[in-house]
Amino acid sequence: MKELASTIRTRYAETFSERYHRYTTAFAGVFFALSIVITVMVSNYAARVASNPVTDIILSNTRVYDVDGIVVYGAFALIAVITLLVLTHPKRAPFILYSLGLLFLIRAFFIPLTHLGLYPVHTAINFESRIALVMFGGGDDFFSGHVGGPFLMALLFWEDRPLRWLFLIVSVFFALVVLLGHMHYTIDVAAAFFITYAIYHLAQKLFSREYALFRRN
Repeated sequence: MKELASTIRTRYAETFSERYHRYTTAFAGVFFALSIVITVMVSNYAARVASNPVTDIILSNTRVYDVDGIVVYGAFALIAVITLLVLTHPKRAPFILYSLGLLFLIRAFFIPLTHLGLYPVHTAINFESRIALVMFGGGDDFFSGHVGGPFLMALLFWEDRPLRWLFLIVSVFFALVVLLGHMHYTIDVAAAFFITYAIYHLAQKLFSREYALFRRN
């Protein structure tokens, strides 16, 4: 434990000894925070103007399952793992935050475009927590953040086999969960993998210097 703490302290000392590292970490944090705020705003808008639902090849042929606890607590567990990775690997933090922020911003662009209502029979978020309702109770259907988030992390940590498989399994697991709960249409889930893959490569181009730092860690 002491050796791990010493390693982390060394990482921070090396990372923040350079001015650029300090600035890019701060900017990445602000960029990520703004992306979350914008996503919440457009999700609330989409929920207000949502129109009629449509039929779906999977949702129309399966019964709904109560998965609200898995959706909320599973997402919080995923956030905790990503936070741990950010805090213990400061050189990787900027690219992780920029990539996730870009994912949320592009998703925020898609969310308000088509005002499709939720499938009529679906799992409701019944948690009293205001944070849970804001994060998971809006009209943010397209595309699924529960699927896209862990898949993006799998792409980021592709060369780390344990983390790659962990995030891939989580992404597929969430895909099944949100479909069983009728919380997303099938297209929301299927498209998430393809759009997220494009976002990952776009992040490499837009934040090339941070990507180089990420690779050297």
